[in-house]
Amino acid sequence: MQLRAGYELIYNFPQTTPIILVVSTHESRDSDIVVPDRLVTEPAIPLTAWCDVFGNRCYRALAPAGRFRLTTDCIIEDSGRPDETVPDAWQDSVQDLPIETLTFLLGSRYCETDLLSETAWRLFSGSVPGYARVQAICDFVHNHIAFNYLVARATRSAAEAFNERVGVCRDYAHLAIAFCRCMNIPARYCTGYLSDLGLEPPFGVGDFAAWFEAWIGGRWHTFDPRNNEPRMGRVLMARGRDASDVAIATTFGPNTLESFRVWTDEVITPVDIAIIG
Repeated sequence: MQLRAGYELIYNFPQTTPIILVVSTHESRDSDIVVPDRLVTEPAIPLTAWCDVFGNRCYRALAPAGRFRLTTDCIIEDSGRPDETVPDAWQDSVQDLPIETLTFLLGSRYCETDLLSETAWRLFSGSVPGYARVQAICDFVHNHIAFNYLVARATRSAAEAFNERVGVCRDYAHLAIAFCRCMNIPARYCTGYLSDLGLEPPFGVGDFAAWFEAWIGGRWHTFDPRNNEPRMGRVLMARGRDASDVAIATTFGPNTLESFRVWTDEVITPVDIAIIG
């Protein structure tokens, strides 16, 4: 199957403002790209591209004063299969973890392992190490936090989400990541597109999604405590320690976000592709 994925962000800047963008599909999906997700800006401005320390594609630009539009629209091949579940995936002891996973075992800006360690061990020490333990963490987080867009807050941390018991998908991911790290399971934050395929309407307003990956069974596995069930049509954009590493846009000056649209839809007919062309 094929997915049409993209976004439109419209800002208004009172003055010329530097901006960093992390808005491209991850290189791990390059072989699946049918129509590339080329970033288009209006007005057109120069963009400098690079890959950060986590392998994410980034852009640097100087946004002009006034209305500034960012958009992309791509087609990507997708298996159509839901997220993989591997119940027999084991948990490595810390001394056996690959060096590259250790960064994701430590506390970070939004995942305060020092504040949550005692709670994590109280809640999950009795669970079976490995996949079952990560799933137990996801089950707890899914039931503990009430989803509410109206209370979204860019500064909410994992510990605050635990105490406030409310949040959005990034808060679910942060709390589950923090608990995993407290239990000596490397976990990294993911952001990207997530379709509504396989779900019954009504569907929510399109948005970017947050989930996480845990290192168990000798590789990274996808977990989504917000939805807490295997989903179809998940397209990775970026990974990091937490949301601070993969912010869609980081602006170095005041601005107003006037419009925000995201779409991830199955391509049904050739007309869907022709719209992009």
